Amino acid sequence: MKPKLLVATRNPGKQREIRALLAGIPYQIEFPDDRGLWERPEEASIEDAESFEGNARRKAEYFARLARLPTIAEDSGLEVFSIGGAPGVHSRRFAFPALPSMAEQDAANNAELLRRLAGAPADRRRARYRCVACFLETPDTIPQTFEGTCVGRILEAAEGSAGFGYDPLFFADELGKGFGVATPEEKAAVSHRGRAFRAFATWLAERKS
Repeated sequence: MKPKLLVATRNPGKQREIRALLAGIPYQIEFPDDRGLWERPEEASIEDAESFEGNARRKAEYFARLARLPTIAEDSGLEVFSIGGAPGVHSRRFAFPALPSMAEQDAANNAELLRRLAGAPADRRRARYRCVACFLETPDTIPQTFEGTCVGRILEAAEGSAGFGYDPLFFADELGKGFGVATPEEKAAVSHRGRAFRAFATWLAERKS
């Protein structure tokens, strides 16, 4: 039987993508709810670092201690260059106040981004998605980090309904289309998360060889 790996995210969209990306690794993938690690109030303060790497490491350490399993966590978001890299590490709750459901929060975040870029020309709509994943074999081992980016621009209006988060607003240069109309396979081939987790899978394979 394969050993277990905890993927420390409660986001169902990320869970779907990461499960597919890690399908070939020598671990059985589990998420927090699979292990009865229900959300606790202190989780709200985990992601208070000023970098994606800092947030990913804090999540990995927190869940590795709870689960007592090898753990990988990620933090990711959208960086729009003309507005100082925002929403950046605040991508999850760009629009305030925080809303109760993920769908409501996504809609509010997208509306806020469009508001800030209203009337902006193409060169001011340049952006990138960025993901940093952090792996811990145990809570006390040296963390391994893996990063991926995807460059594109913010559309003037939402296009399609695929993906989640800011995907309906993000046009990926390499795809020549938006993530909101891309298939899961097309998105995974170029996405920030796809690149970060493929790098992790490659590192695992090389370590085991």
